Amino acid sequence: MWGRRQGRLRPVVCGVEELRRRRREREAVLRKARREQQLVSKRLLREDAPEEAGEGCVSAILGETELQVQQLLRQAQRGTEEKRERALVSLRRGLQHPETQQTFIRLEGSMRTLIGLLTSNQALLQLEAARCLHELSHSEQSTVAEACLPATSYLLTYLSSHSPDFISPHVAVLEALGFALSQLLQAKEAPEKIIPSSILASTLPQHMLQLLQPGPKLNPGVAVEFAWCLHYIICSQVSNSLLIAHGALSTLGLLLLDLAEAVQRTEDAGLELLACPVLRCVSNLLTETVGGQMQLRDERVVAALFILLQFFFQKQHSLLPEGLWLLNNLTANSPSFCTSLLSLDLIEPLLQLLPVSNVVSVMVLTVLCNVAEKGPAYCQRLWPGRLLPALLQTLFFSDTEVVGQSLELLHLLFLYQPEAVQVFLQQSGLQALERHQEEAQLQERVYALQQTALQG
Repeated sequence: MWGRRQGRLRPVVCGVEELRRRRREREAVLRKARREQQLVSKRLLREDAPEEAGEGCVSAILGETELQVQQLLRQAQRGTEEKRERALVSLRRGLQHPETQQTFIRLEGSMRTLIGLLTSNQALLQLEAARCLHELSHSEQSTVAEACLPATSYLLTYLSSHSPDFISPHVAVLEALGFALSQLLQAKEAPEKIIPSSILASTLPQHMLQLLQPGPKLNPGVAVEFAWCLHYIICSQVSNSLLIAHGALSTLGLLLLDLAEAVQRTEDAGLELLACPVLRCVSNLLTETVGGQMQLRDERVVAALFILLQFFFQKQHSLLPEGLWLLNNLTANSPSFCTSLLSLDLIEPLLQLLPVSNVVSVMVLTVLCNVAEKGPAYCQRLWPGRLLPALLQTLFFSDTEVVGQSLELLHLLFLYQPEAVQVFLQQSGLQALERHQEEAQLQERVYALQQTALQG
């Protein structure tokens, strides 16, 4: 049987450097795809659904005419604060509907009126104006999103004009503005027109990082919104080195430690709302420069990440890939982080995640490959325990990416831990490989592994 295979395929010899090069190329493609996908992740936070709006006048909002929208805008500018607020509430609820959004942006001066209310000194009016803007910024209609762009400079002026501590007396206003800004930062014009000149050239990045400093002043709702703002700025790749210079990695690393401590003492399911953008920020910053990792070479970060992974495993499986992607970026070029993973006995907890999903399996196996490629000493510490039985199980998966990553890890083990070859043969490893020898994407790697195993 092996002779017939030898006649059809040439032996393929893949050294460690070649394996590393291939994996880095795949990860570069994946990182680009992840950034592009993450830039289209609009979030809508509402206190009420359209059908729950009530208050009489809202029931007709779906069919509002320009005259009706004009009337609401006029009412929002004159009269008592209570009446003005009520008009803005009605307008905001109406703006949850595409028809009213289109009517609003067609009206001359409508956005100027909204910005004027946003910059007023009355907190309740500011809050409702910010909520109106966030309804508009969430629109799937490109014309509506473009109409919001002139508001960006006002948002930035408002957000940058606070005290050095960036503490607003109106937290709800700040949260709503952060949300609106996070939506505008996803516009296709943002990397060229908004982020370089309006944000990175200002003191806003430092203010954002101050908002994310762990401690008694941290407001979870505000932190969530500005973590997403920071995430979209990082995804644009305009100047991430500037953010690193401002201490973004160290600040976010401390916040990860704080989040890990928080999930151990509370059952609050809202913690993942902040964990998601923070994990994405750190992951994407670590791809910019190996030197940047020096600021996070702290064993506590790895331990904190595993506490969060355990929390996600119990509460929110969808966030496991985010944590694992960060672990991948931590271990890819850092022997010290790989050492931390081993010294903290975290291989077994990693293997327990394999059955969750194919995406999770690929990420777990990629992290293990990062450790194994560091050489014989690392493979020797990887080897005891459930590693080989777990890998044999993954060879029964139908997903070619999972199997391919398993083959890569087996190749590294065979290279650096010769004992693994004999145990692999004893546990019917060759029979497990046979399942994939006709699959085009895996043929060469399966054949190379078969030859390595047979040659001893």
